[in-house]
Amino acid sequence: MQTIGADLHDNIGQLLSLTSLTLNSIEMEDPDKAQQKINSALDLNSRCIKELRLLGKLLQGEQLISSGLPEAVNYEIEWLQKAGQYQVDYQIETNFTASNPDKDLLIFRILQEILNNTIKHAFATQIKIKLGCRDNNLHLTVEDNGVGFLMDEAPGKHGGMGLHNIRKRTELMGGEVHIQSQPGTGTVIKLSIPYP
Repeated sequence: MQTIGADLHDNIGQLLSLTSLTLNSIEMEDPDKAQQKINSALDLNSRCIKELRLLGKLLQGEQLISSGLPEAVNYEIEWLQKAGQYQVDYQIETNFTASNPDKDLLIFRILQEILNNTIKHAFATQIKIKLGCRDNNLHLTVEDNGVGFLMDEAPGKHGGMGLHNIRKRTELMGGEVHIQSQPGTGTVIKLSIPYP
């Protein structure tokens, strides 16, 4: 139940947030751009339906990461950029050839949660994602230029699931997460996870 609940919150929730964001950004004065965004929203909606069907079999995560974590992250970024609201800088260390399917799925879900929090709370325009593997540890950094927040008043601290899921999943893998944020300075989230 926890796995299904987390997948619904992270994966389906993000797709619906992206759909809403895309639809809200439509400007009818430019019919061509409006049609592109409508098409993107329809694509996101179709993907959401497909994800819901696959969730019951718990196969979706395995399918997403079947071509490797870096490619799964790239796929997610492509959908994010279709909304037209974010400039995304994605950097992968050139020597990233490792694979750990069990951890890859959890790491991917953590990234989805971070991006979903950014969409819902940050009001950001730029997102930087760095993915690398050094010294038998996977390193993931996600940085945005959003509004930031006070750590003791973190979004979701009083009942939300976002930051709690990030910390819980990272700890489950024996990793560490560091979150840096101040109002007006954006947010930086760094994960270090054992990845032999």
